[in-house]
Amino acid sequence: MKHPFLIFLLFLCGGFSAVAQPSGNPLVFGENRLTLITPTLFRLEFAHDGKFIDDPTYFAYDRGSLLPASEFRVRELGGNRYEISTSALRIVYEHDGFPFGLHNFAAYYKLNGKEKKFTNRCIFRNNLGGPVETLDRVTGEIPMQDGLLSRDGWYVIDDERSDLLVDGWLCPRDTKSHVQDQYCFVYGNDYKAALADLGAISGRVPMTRKYIHGVWYCRYWDYTSEEFLSIIDGYEENDFPLDNLVFDMGWHTYDAKIGTGHAGSRSWTGYTWERKRIPDPGALIAEVHRRGVTVSLNDHPHDGIRPHEEMYAAFMADMGADPAHPLLFDLGDRKYMETFFKHAHHATEDMGADFWWLDWQQNYLYPEVRGYRSTSLQWINELYYRQTERKGLRGAGYSRWAGWGDHRHPIQFSGDAQANWALLAFEVKLTSASGNAGCYYWAHDIGGFRGDPNPELTVRWTQFGALSAALRVHSTKDARLDRRPWISGERETAAMRRMYHMRSELMPYIYSSVWQTHSTMVPLNRPMYIDYGSDERAYENEQEFLFGDILLAAPIASPGEGADKTASQKVWFPAGDVWYDYFTHERFDGGQECRIAKPLEEFPLYVRGGWVLPMQPYTPRPASTPLTTLVLRVYPSAGDADNTYTLYEDDGLSRDYERGIHATTELNYRRAGDVTTVTVRPAAGSYRGQEPRRAYRLQLPAAGEFRRVKVNGRTVKPVFDGQLGCPVVEVPSTDIRKEVKIEIFG
Repeated sequence: MKHPFLIFLLFLCGGFSAVAQPSGNPLVFGENRLTLITPTLFRLEFAHDGKFIDDPTYFAYDRGSLLPASEFRVRELGGNRYEISTSALRIVYEHDGFPFGLHNFAAYYKLNGKEKKFTNRCIFRNNLGGPVETLDRVTGEIPMQDGLLSRDGWYVIDDERSDLLVDGWLCPRDTKSHVQDQYCFVYGNDYKAALADLGAISGRVPMTRKYIHGVWYCRYWDYTSEEFLSIIDGYEENDFPLDNLVFDMGWHTYDAKIGTGHAGSRSWTGYTWERKRIPDPGALIAEVHRRGVTVSLNDHPHDGIRPHEEMYAAFMADMGADPAHPLLFDLGDRKYMETFFKHAHHATEDMGADFWWLDWQQNYLYPEVRGYRSTSLQWINELYYRQTERKGLRGAGYSRWAGWGDHRHPIQFSGDAQANWALLAFEVKLTSASGNAGCYYWAHDIGGFRGDPNPELTVRWTQFGALSAALRVHSTKDARLDRRPWISGERETAAMRRMYHMRSELMPYIYSSVWQTHSTMVPLNRPMYIDYGSDERAYENEQEFLFGDILLAAPIASPGEGADKTASQKVWFPAGDVWYDYFTHERFDGGQECRIAKPLEEFPLYVRGGWVLPMQPYTPRPASTPLTTLVLRVYPSAGDADNTYTLYEDDGLSRDYERGIHATTELNYRRAGDVTTVTVRPAAGSYRGQEPRRAYRLQLPAAGEFRRVKVNGRTVKPVFDGQLGCPVVEVPSTDIRKEVKIEIFG
């Protein structure tokens, strides 16, 4: 070699690459690895020993998502510098032997039509908010955690210290060598892409059991078997629907003599039925099921299985432990947890208990899983959710929010909220923003858990609850507080009955929207800016949200005035659509903002014109009654339109949907001139228990005058629904595999 020193200088100056141009995905640059997951999501790693991590974590649960090589380009710039381009961004990286950072890495993306520079320094501004872990003892607005969505168009999740999941259990990671593990969401203005990216790396939110989205009764009270059944009777006698009955702590004994305890008592944890109140729990659960209602049991597991429990001896024998020395609850011990579930849960589940309310409030006792970095709430939510899948059913979580990745364990319990107006207003805002982090389904304490009785507040809270993931009432052990909706006064009862009936009637739309959330990761309750982020007004009113694609709501969260308890709320109607009041059918053109006043019986709720809203006739069991009549509510579009909404159906319980076993039915609205056509296309797909035929009821509020109506080419005469105040077209029971076309000639 004639000029070794010159060659050495060229190497130092970048004349030669220290690493070959990487190919494939992930891209490895010595100790650095860059993984392109989607066009708008990438992972940055640095490991001193070049050993990278491919095992999943609680957050990064899905390692199978990788951007195909055909969808990105790598270009060597010289001097160990590279440009990596996707359809949405351009990354410039200089390999210098250091972790990805300000000096060697940048990404360029578009925001509001301008190119912006992203670095991974994690200086967060302009975040649009996310969930909170709990509302326990909260009395008003509190700071929210971050969500993915930011007006800066990016967010970074640092996963470098989280435990790995190996063979279904926690495993500590090497944090001495593997010192960087960041997930960079760089989405610009595309908020829906950011949420889809969360599903790509963390797993999509699973389908819930359908009854989770029904009507619940829950109260911290020591009910007897007879009293539980009388509650179901009361709902029936007073014309209110019910799907789920929750047994709070009183289902088990309060006999514990040892334990860490909580809030001054050792009786929170328990697994032995209190047979003085419930002498035959299996018979009680069977009777509740016979009446079409499911059963959930409260569980505070922090004290484990103690000597007073019926199953203690068998549990200790399976553990190979000395009964004279009780074991502490140990989330990090696989044998302990498997044995715990076997003895604490399985017998009760075999009696028929449908799912557990994991009422974990003990982070102050067990902040982290012993031997690991994972929080106790994260890991216990994962374990409980897995257990509910053991009989082939969908998982059913019902616990507080544990952070990134916990969207895989729906539904979330928001905690023991205070009953006041400020907290109701915050819940509305919180529920919408929570979807920004994947916390899509809150089960709130409708009416508030503790506080002074306030029937007006309870009505307004119920109106909000009717447009959330679950209409679930709850209250503390206070004789003044019982959220059964018929005991608050005649007018309040009538107002709440209207909301409960609406919830029942909307179940086909709600469940179809749940499928949409599963498929797209777009929230059920979602802030206006997810769909209308280019309009500044979409960010201004945090009390307004979309509920699915077709409904817009702005619940009232302030006391009213006068005999009608009239209160108002500001509502912005997005441009490009026309909106109709769900209760009065009044039309509002998009592009305006109005102050809407409503009496106690109503709240601002609007239907997007030009779409088919799928509903069902009222039923006392909204989540389980077969859909033998599909109600189609249609408000007219402002002009010519062609829009299709998809009705989703499955068996509501099994995991068959994961294998494509479900049905969809396209509901098309088309307006051309003075002719409006509503088409129910043939159902596609099938599932266990599917109804082969159904009738249709087309409701036409605000339709105006029309000359005639045809159903499949034959002229029919609509009937007038006096209660709804509009014409209705009835179509007799029809094979779901046949198309139904209804034409309205103006």
